[in-house]
Amino acid sequence: MKFDAVGLLIAVLILSAWSVAQDAPADTNPTSSTPQPASSAAPPKLDLTPDADGKLSQEQMQQLFRVVAEKDQQNQKLEREYTYLERDVDHKLDGKGQAKSTEVKTYEVLEIYGEQVQRLIKKDDKPLDAKDAAKEEEKIQKIIDKRKNESDADRKKHEEKQEKEREDDRKFVTEVADAYNFTLVGPEKLDGRDAWVIDAEPRPGFEPHMKDAKFLPKFHGRVWIDQSDLQLAKLDIEAIDTVSVGWVLARIHKGTRVMLEQTRVNDEVWLPEHVTFKLDARVALFKGYLMDGEQTYSDYKKFRTSAKIVGYGEVKEPQTTDPQK
Repeated sequence: MKFDAVGLLIAVLILSAWSVAQDAPADTNPTSSTPQPASSAAPPKLDLTPDADGKLSQEQMQQLFRVVAEKDQQNQKLEREYTYLERDVDHKLDGKGQAKSTEVKTYEVLEIYGEQVQRLIKKDDKPLDAKDAAKEEEKIQKIIDKRKNESDADRKKHEEKQEKEREDDRKFVTEVADAYNFTLVGPEKLDGRDAWVIDAEPRPGFEPHMKDAKFLPKFHGRVWIDQSDLQLAKLDIEAIDTVSVGWVLARIHKGTRVMLEQTRVNDEVWLPEHVTFKLDARVALFKGYLMDGEQTYSDYKKFRTSAKIVGYGEVKEPQTTDPQK
């Protein structure tokens, strides 16, 4: 997902309502640093036996969501072993909700020196011209030069910053589990697989402990959890009130909505397949954003263990394995 002004707002929206399904507590075994594939991980010790009415208790669902969150953390680690394509379609809307302009961009997403980067390869589904392609190469080369020449002190700072962010995310998961009442709607087939459908509604009386958790009651949503893998298969969240975000005085208005669909790749990991959104927002009370769009993720290819990108143009094309859903 692009992190321009609009992308940032969408990212904040997803962070606020989706954190229940990501960045849960890290592996408690300090000697284990290799993420385990989703399909081969030991089954979590959960009691998901429904009551006489076929319902799961609030405690059961909170435990389930924490397991899903832990699995999603592993997904994020495994995702960095893949390259893939991201196609973004953005429609800017007029006051009547009609598209007044459309922008289509396609990116190659890859990892360079431990940093995940996007390389623009198409505009409006056409390859870049020589000038724009050169700009993209220059951008990638700057990243290579920066990370290649990074000092040990800078690298340590970078790692410490990432660890702090992970710790904040772990705390945030607890806030999310307390912020919502979860209701098991029932089972449903999703892409031929059995899934639980669960609604999340703000819990009255919720008192946040973290600053970013204060706007959790402004969202509600529905999630689909794959019963076999206990993975997030689909997510649909919506703002039910106006949300003020950050120091830039951005406002996300009621009705803003994001839907995420994930897919099983290589029988080891669940990764994004399709995101749709409708955004009604204003930044600094001046510039408004009324738009909808989608991101499509495809062509997931995993690096072989012997392959590693160390610099754009410095090595041959990495060997990859074809994805298998």
